[in-house]
Formats: sequence, C-alpha cells, structure tokens
Amino acid sequence: MKILQLQLYVLICCQYGVADLLTDLGSNVIINCDLDENEVYWILLKTADPPTVILRSFSTQTPPFYPNKTFRKKYSVQFKHRLVINNVTADELGVYYCMNTETPPKLSNSTRIYFNESVPITECLNQKQWQIIITISALMNGLLVIVVIGLVKVFVVGNRRSPERTQQLNTDLQQTQVTEQHQDQLQYAEVDFSKLRRNIRSSQINSTYAALQLPKS
Repeated sequence: MKILQLQLYVLICCQYGVADLLTDLGSNVIINCDLDENEVYWILLKTADPPTVILRSFSTQTPPFYPNKTFRKKYSVQFKHRLVINNVTADELGVYYCMNTETPPKLSNSTRIYFNESVPITECLNQKQWQIIITISALMNGLLVIVVIGLVKVFVVGNRRSPERTQQLNTDLQQTQVTEQHQDQLQYAEVDFSKLRRNIRSSQINSTYAALQLPKS
C-alpha cells in the first residue's frame, strides 16, 4: 500500500493540468474524467495526506466499488465516469484525479475544489517535499548510470580479453606439441650398435696382437 501511495505521489506531482473549481458549502459538484478507459479509480489528494482512493468506476451499469463504505453517501458516479460530490463540506476539499486500472498507470488532469471564503488549497507537495523527490530521482538516475557504465566496461574488457586468451591458449598448445615432438625424437632415436661392436672388437684385436708380438732382436 505504501508503494502504491508513493507511485501516486510521483504521478500526481508530475501532472501540470490543474483546474480550480470554485463552489459553495453544501452544494453538489460534478467532476469529469478525461480518460477514455473502461474502468478508473477516483483519487482524492489533500495537503500533507496520502492519496485516498474514493471508488472504482466501471463503464457498464455495474455499481461503483467503494474501498471505504463511508464514501457511499458522499460520492457517486454518472455516465463516463463523472464523479458527483454530494453536499460538499470542508472534508471534501482537495485535488481530484481519475486514474486507469491497468499498467502503465495514467492520470487525468486534476480538479481542485475550494469555497468562496477559503483560500485555494496549496500544491500537493510543498517545496521541501519536491526537493526530496528530485533528490531521490537524481540519486536513482545516477546509480542507474553507474550500473550501465559498469556493465559496458565489463562487456568491453571481456571482449578484449577473449582474443588474447585464445591466442595465449594457441601459443601454449603449439609449445606443448613441439615439446612432445622433441621427446618422441629422443625416445625413439635409433643407435647403431653394429658399428659400436665393430669398433670395440677391432680395438680389442689390435691390443691383443700388440701384446703377443715378440720384441725384435
């Protein structure tokens, strides 16, 4: 409910079409809804109070729905969602809106009613509240910009690193293949033992022959 009230605050404060309706104490007032919708909410906003949903109006002959039964005696609807305020008192002074029941929400232009002897009701939010809303909006926008920039950086850096990683993997794979080839050459290198044996036998025979030769007289 608090989230809905905050959304109504933001939506209502962003509306600029406000019409002042001067009336007399105890008279009946009719307010038109300029939304072309099948169903609408009628909302009352008073200064320093949260928005109040008065009723839900239907385009058919279905009776309006009242979230608060005390509104039945004071408010009613006519054709095309016209809101009727019976026997206006000081409690009914405020700003009235009609809003659609679907998403995204849309608000009509507002109608502000006041008495002859009373000063027109001030804006829905004072300057301090406006500053708070603007500050919150700026902070949220700034945070959104930071998040977007961070995502873009991660995406760009990731795309840059992918070719470098691929190239490094290819280089490591080539080095591994070269190392394996050297190991295979060393492992399967053939040794000519026949020549080695011939050399060994020849040297042995020469040594034996030299030992058997008698010294010349």
